[in-house]
Amino acid sequence: MARDYYDVLGVSKTASQDELKKAYRKLAMQYHPDRNSGDKTAEQKFKELNEAYDVLKDEQKRSAYNQFGHDAFQGGGGQQSHGAGGFDFNFGGGGGFSNIFEEMFNAFNGGGQAESNQGSDLRFNLTVTLEEAYKGAQKTVRIPTFVKCDSCNGQGADKGSSVKTCTTCRGHGKVQTRQGFMVIERICPTCSGAGKTIEKPCKPCSGAGRKRQEKSLSVSVPAGVDEGTRIRLQGEGEAGVRGGMNGDLYLFLSIASHKFFQREGNNLYFQIPITMVTATLGGSIEVPTIDGGKARVTIPEGTQTNSQFRIKGKGMSILRSSAHGDMFIRVNVETPSNLTEKQRELLLEFEKQEGKSSSSPAAEGFFKKIKDFWSGMSSEK
Repeated sequence: MARDYYDVLGVSKTASQDELKKAYRKLAMQYHPDRNSGDKTAEQKFKELNEAYDVLKDEQKRSAYNQFGHDAFQGGGGQQSHGAGGFDFNFGGGGGFSNIFEEMFNAFNGGGQAESNQGSDLRFNLTVTLEEAYKGAQKTVRIPTFVKCDSCNGQGADKGSSVKTCTTCRGHGKVQTRQGFMVIERICPTCSGAGKTIEKPCKPCSGAGRKRQEKSLSVSVPAGVDEGTRIRLQGEGEAGVRGGMNGDLYLFLSIASHKFFQREGNNLYFQIPITMVTATLGGSIEVPTIDGGKARVTIPEGTQTNSQFRIKGKGMSILRSSAHGDMFIRVNVETPSNLTEKQRELLLEFEKQEGKSSSSPAAEGFFKKIKDFWSGMSSEK
């Protein structure tokens, strides 16, 4: 005796259509022959699942099954028969198996089949300057690609020639064949998936409806873009075959290195040398900013190398925002070289006077630690 269809799918008689579909998909994936090669038990369960779902997914069939059970389908699955109530059931005509199983079959074979006449997506690497990334820019790019044939307006047919619906696939671009309980879908061999046939192909494009050509595009680069930012231009990829949809163009941005600024996120870093006198006595310096302006930085007395000063709001633009990052100034105290005799005398005098005051506390503290270290080593001997 045939198993109850609800038991086969593991659902209750009150299950919704969505619950039925989820249960079927889960079990069909589990018992699919591709995953259970040579397992006759799994193959039989897979057939039962398809038979059960083919009935229960259809409201009329389900109603008849609820009322009359398996007697509603004289002849069983795979046969065309008239059950109680005058319903006409055809399990061999596609039903739930051919509809829902199509998604699963595609998954087992590396994913769904893309439309064969759709153009491919393209990738283009675009380099912009740091200033362009800050302000935004309008860039022109030239891309070798397929464009729509202007001779046939993308249809692939010569002037005066007609374009007809493919009689093999009836315009679908795909054909289905059955192998036992499996439905296999392939690109139509007659029209190569276009769904149409041409009496006389267009000569410039050989009937493809597109031709290879370099295309020039004006691209808006928004302010605040960073390394690796991706911009998608819908429909600017390769033209489709015989009027098929265009692919998309993806621009991947790179930011050129700058002679002054280093970028870290939305902040900018600027390193500048200052004289020993400025670092010692204090003063002010003028630095450039990324917007083309200038900023003045106050250097306090006793500034050391690698001291950092922050200028708020003078960093990079932030993408899709009116805000800006900050700019950080790092100073490098430069040791004097090529001294004159007078400068040497002054420095020597400074060195003599230094012993009478603590003008270099870091150095004094460091050398004191070294002396203590040496003293400790001597006492251990």
